[in-house]
Amino acid sequence: MSSNHKRLSMGGRIDREQPVEFTFDGRELAGYRGDTLASALLANGVTLVGRSFKYHRPRGIFSAGPEEPNALVTLATAGRRQPNLPATTLELEDGLIAESQNRWPSLAFDVQSVNGLLAPFLSAGFYYKTFMGPTHRAWMCYEHFIRKAAGLGRAGTDPDPDRYDISQAFADVAIIGGGPAGLSAARAAAAAGAQVALIEQDFLLGGQLLAEASDSAAAAWLRQAEAELDGFKTVALMKRTTAFGIYDGNVIGLVGQRDPANPRPAGEVLQTLTMLRARSIVFATGAIERPMVFSNNDRPGVMLASAARTYLNRFAVLPGKKIVVATSNDGAWRTAFDLADAGAEVTVADVRAAPPTALAAEAGRLGVLVRAATRIVDLNGGHAVRRATLSGPDGQSEAACDLVCVSGGWSPTVHLTSHLGVKPQYRDDIGGFVPGAFAADRFGAGSMMGIYSTADAVEDGHRTGTAAASFCGKSAPVPAPSKLDLGETAAAPLREALAVGRGKAFVDFQMDVTTRDIELAYREGYQSVEHLKRYTTLGMGTDQGKTSNFAALAAMAALRNATIPETGATTFRPPYTPVAIGALAGRAIGHHFKPIRRTPMHDWHMANGAEMLEVGLWMRPYFYRQSGLAVNEAYVAEMRSVRQAAGMMDISTLGKIDVQGPDAAIFLDRIYANGFAKLPVGRARYGVMLRDDGIVFDDGTTTRLAENRFFMTTSTAKAADVLSRLEFLLDMAWPDLRVAVTSVSDEWAAMSVAGPNSRAILAAAFPALDVSDAALAHMGLLESEWQGRALRILRLSYSGERAYEIYVGATAGEQFWSRLLEAGRPLDLKPYGVEALGALRVEKGHVAGPEIDGRTTLDDLGLGRMAGKRTGFVGDVLRRRPAFQAPDRQRLVGLECIEEGKRLRGGAILFLPGEKPYGHGRGRVTSVTFSPERGHYIGLALLSGDVASEGSEVVAVYPMKAETVRARIVSPVFLDPQGERLHG
Repeated sequence: MSSNHKRLSMGGRIDREQPVEFTFDGRELAGYRGDTLASALLANGVTLVGRSFKYHRPRGIFSAGPEEPNALVTLATAGRRQPNLPATTLELEDGLIAESQNRWPSLAFDVQSVNGLLAPFLSAGFYYKTFMGPTHRAWMCYEHFIRKAAGLGRAGTDPDPDRYDISQAFADVAIIGGGPAGLSAARAAAAAGAQVALIEQDFLLGGQLLAEASDSAAAAWLRQAEAELDGFKTVALMKRTTAFGIYDGNVIGLVGQRDPANPRPAGEVLQTLTMLRARSIVFATGAIERPMVFSNNDRPGVMLASAARTYLNRFAVLPGKKIVVATSNDGAWRTAFDLADAGAEVTVADVRAAPPTALAAEAGRLGVLVRAATRIVDLNGGHAVRRATLSGPDGQSEAACDLVCVSGGWSPTVHLTSHLGVKPQYRDDIGGFVPGAFAADRFGAGSMMGIYSTADAVEDGHRTGTAAASFCGKSAPVPAPSKLDLGETAAAPLREALAVGRGKAFVDFQMDVTTRDIELAYREGYQSVEHLKRYTTLGMGTDQGKTSNFAALAAMAALRNATIPETGATTFRPPYTPVAIGALAGRAIGHHFKPIRRTPMHDWHMANGAEMLEVGLWMRPYFYRQSGLAVNEAYVAEMRSVRQAAGMMDISTLGKIDVQGPDAAIFLDRIYANGFAKLPVGRARYGVMLRDDGIVFDDGTTTRLAENRFFMTTSTAKAADVLSRLEFLLDMAWPDLRVAVTSVSDEWAAMSVAGPNSRAILAAAFPALDVSDAALAHMGLLESEWQGRALRILRLSYSGERAYEIYVGATAGEQFWSRLLEAGRPLDLKPYGVEALGALRVEKGHVAGPEIDGRTTLDDLGLGRMAGKRTGFVGDVLRRRPAFQAPDRQRLVGLECIEEGKRLRGGAILFLPGEKPYGHGRGRVTSVTFSPERGHYIGLALLSGDVASEGSEVVAVYPMKAETVRARIVSPVFLDPQGERLHG
């Protein structure tokens, strides 16, 4: 196991009493509790951690936070694969197994690094220009290899063993960011009496204060601030929690990680997505240090100056011994001083001609070599930095180094404030963008507002925290803030010209976008920053260009000879950092992905051997094992029961809509293709609705309960869609109609009793009810009561047999169901499932979902006579389009298999005998079943009208099983075409 040979013997915020073992690319390494994966790798001397996206160049750790573009790893522990995770944000835990990405066969030797030699052919937009020929189908060949080469990490294919959760939270004041400004705002808001949520993505509070020495005044101030916040019962400290998006109504999307220090029992939640609703928000998101652009600035060993200081003071890791600090501002000098104080040999290359005198004096005291008016122009090294080429007043020179710290200034983190359209505004005095005008319930504090002095940030946080609490009506006296002055100077960074030598100078490290790519985009007309982003893929990686955006737009501004405000900024969108799909799903996976709906008789079905089937959101009986152990055996037996005696089906899943009002009949006349205005009270009618374009939308029955009240049933699948459609028409198309529609689907339990013995069963179950033909004719209604509950019996049939639909209050559904079964047992009444239901309707030639598939018209389905010469209903005009009347348009036919031992299959493509089975054929088989009545397979199909003559043969081809079956075209009504059974 490797030793921590770059770890300092003292200091840092790690727990040296708790060593942690982990693995990186098969190497067993060690760190401490409080490390990140990145800090532990640096402590073990690991500088090469990944390969770049396009050129597969070696890359090292660049930052210390979520802005990291290079050090992306895959966690592969206990069946899990989580790719593209920044090593800089991964809290080290025992047994962690990490892998580098985007390399083969190994990280040290990556074959695809040859792409660097092909760079002239892989410039921005190369895929738009290169893969164009020689034939129009050539792309199909290229695509396989392009997709194989694309991407970074590889996601897992095994089921995710972890659990995720979703929660809701509320606060008066939500403060995003736990740095000095955020902490000061939280203390002020809590003291004013507000309920406060302090959100921090790190596992420690403090922000940039964590880059200060652990025995400094900043560390003492931080300990005091945490202690005070812990004393407030109204403050929720949400560490390890990232605010990834801001949404309407001050909703903040949060993802919280588990604490790896705690035991991990089976079933523990790994991540929790929280939707936090706040009355006011304080943004204290800080700022991100900018890199500098020069040749080979992507080599392992190039690091942001603030990151080097963080690794030194927070993690007690000295990442280099001979260090060049390249800067254009005052901030990086503090890094140089701390590194020198830790024993490193440090050179500061400041592009400014005259750095502040006080900084130069301190550098002299610490032995730091200062080179003013000097910039880095190139680096030398492969898997690690070896030498830096510096250009200064005396010309070029080389400096040996193993670490290069860069600082091109700071960019306020305005991503979250931009999510709801607050446009960033450029400030010349800081050389960066800050948020534009806030709404009254939102506030900004600290460096994200361009306030880079810690003392000023603490004051600003206190002011905004007080104001945010006041907005919420909390105005208790607030004590003065605790002072903290770290003595930073706040000079704006010098806007430097890009120092580019012969090598590649990278602007976006993750997406391998160079200065030459930006110049090419400019020459080819992609000069808008949004066009530049899409043409070069700049800022489109997992880091969203956090370190690259400003340098890119500055480069484009220079090429256009425009100012940065004139050039503008790209649009930031959620999420701020990547969010695992598992976290977004939470518990909504598998059967919990959508709500499961159960009928009132569900428990009875389960207790009596029903094999259940998901039908939309509903659980319905597929078949009953008492009829057979397999579905093909069971459904045929259930069909025979219905045809020969009686069967009972749970139809509670049908959509049920109550339609009431003086204009209810007029309304139904407009939405159905067939008329309902003259339907007598106590009678039902089968109806078909069309879409505006003349295509069939849904079918069902509607019963007139009273002069101005109707009971509508819809298909199970379209229940919600039909209700939504009715509400839309009443609200938008016919607001003058006095009609109210209400879903009553859950109010009623419903069951259908069908078969020759059905009437006798009803009579036996309810002797007091007259269910004779005279009292209850076909399509008739009988209303009564059963045990004090409303009872409706409709005489309707979809099976072709005499049948009754019975509706009773949902709470009495199972009891009523059992009553019918008990009464029907002497008459061989048996339950049947949806497979038998579908088979029965195919025998009778009733259309359903496979035929009403959003492509068929009334005439296609043989239902044109229902509309007759009526006009004025939805879809009437467009259903008469010439294309819908074409002779070769597919229409409904019946098919019967004429080959012994073979079967038809739904989805089979139909051809004429002798035709080559190619393309979409002449039609398709929509529904099939084995017919006990016919003794062979039958089916419904949609077949081109010009060849759909009864008695002709077709060939049904099912490519998925390489089956070809001959079939005869027959009438779609296979059973009792005169309707004698349902009337008898």
